Amino acid sequence: MHSKSVAISAKNISYRINNKIILDDINLDLHCGEVTTLLGPNGAGKSTLLKMLCNEIESNHEILYFNKRKEDWNKTLLAQQLGILPQQSSLSFSFNVDEVVELGGLPLDLPNKALKQTTQSMMKKTGIFHLTERLYPSLSGGEKQRVHLARVLTQVSQHQQKIIMLDEPTSALDLSHQHNTLRLVRELANEGAAVVVVLHDLNLAAQYSDRVIVLKDGKLQADGAPWETITTGMIENVYGHKTLIQAHPMYDFPVVYAA
Repeated sequence: MHSKSVAISAKNISYRINNKIILDDINLDLHCGEVTTLLGPNGAGKSTLLKMLCNEIESNHEILYFNKRKEDWNKTLLAQQLGILPQQSSLSFSFNVDEVVELGGLPLDLPNKALKQTTQSMMKKTGIFHLTERLYPSLSGGEKQRVHLARVLTQVSQHQQKIIMLDEPTSALDLSHQHNTLRLVRELANEGAAVVVVLHDLNLAAQYSDRVIVLKDGKLQADGAPWETITTGMIENVYGHKTLIQAHPMYDFPVVYAA
């Protein structure tokens, strides 16, 4: 059993654009060995919070990774332990798929043979090994999403202590690949990684999350296990929609039905 040590500590996270509040005084400790999902309607602040947690949006807020201030980290070492999959990855060069995945090895001190073995392993896990020699621009949106997931997993492959942040990683995926992706990050959390994922699908969040954080208008609305957070009251309050919730007939997580 992995200890649930704190992977990310963020205090008083607030963000404004002009006079509009995007995030309002968010305090979080996110733990190793857990999948934490950020939920909320469009414009709730989910992606902005993720960007602030990974320092894509620079701020003066105190953010600690494994009890060390983000400013105090060696950049190469941090890149080996903090992997980020954005909503969209702009890459227009005519690289083969395996070359794109190998970009994840840039922070790593690996000989070519070891890097090739690692990238092949990650391509198999994400279901893209058969695309190895395809040109990246020729891929579908869902295939590109899985290529970048393999790249990120390559980047953090050398450390057990790691943070993986995923912004809507299932948005372009079909049913099978949605579940494969979330099973994969679930396994990484079981091995000790801290996983933070932005999702829109409440049922996927309920099935794969240890912890669900719900945002609305930049404010924290709920924070806890799926059964504590994914409730009819929360959904009506946050999403403005009536639902029914029942237990999954085989596994212990809530299933949401539109009412």
